[in-house]
Amino acid sequence: MPTVHELTIHTPGRGLYEITREVAGVVRDSGIEIGLCTVFIRHTSASLTIQENADPSAKRDLEGWLERHVPEGDPLFTHTTEGPDDMPSHIRAALTDVSLSIPVIRGGLGLGTWQGIYVWEHRRRGHARRVLVHVG
Repeated sequence: MPTVHELTIHTPGRGLYEITREVAGVVRDSGIEIGLCTVFIRHTSASLTIQENADPSAKRDLEGWLERHVPEGDPLFTHTTEGPDDMPSHIRAALTDVSLSIPVIRGGLGLGTWQGIYVWEHRRRGHARRVLVHVG
C-alpha cells in the first residue's frame, strides 16, 4: 500500500543539507520492497537535488557556481518583498528540482555509491522546510 510522510527539515541558512537518512527511513518503514520513492519540497525558495555526498568540496563548488550565476542585488529584479535574496532564491529553485524520483529496490533507495539527497536552501535565514516523501 503506498504511503506518504511529511518531513520537516530545519535549515539554518543558505546551503545543501543532506536528508538521505530521513528519506531512507520512510522507505524502510513503508515495507515496500520494489517501487518508486518521490520526494517533493513544498516551497518556492528551496529545492531538492541528488549530489555527491563524499567530498564536501562538491557542495561548495555547486553553491559557488549558483551564487555567481544568480547573484543577489540584480537591479532588474522587482520581486524583493522579503529582501535581496527573495528573487534569487526563486530563480535558484527554478533552475534545480522541486521533486525527485528514486527507485525502491529490495526495500531501500536505489541510489548510487556516492549519491545523497539534499534540501538546497536558497534563502540566507533559516527555515523549517516541509518535504513530502511518497513511496509506492
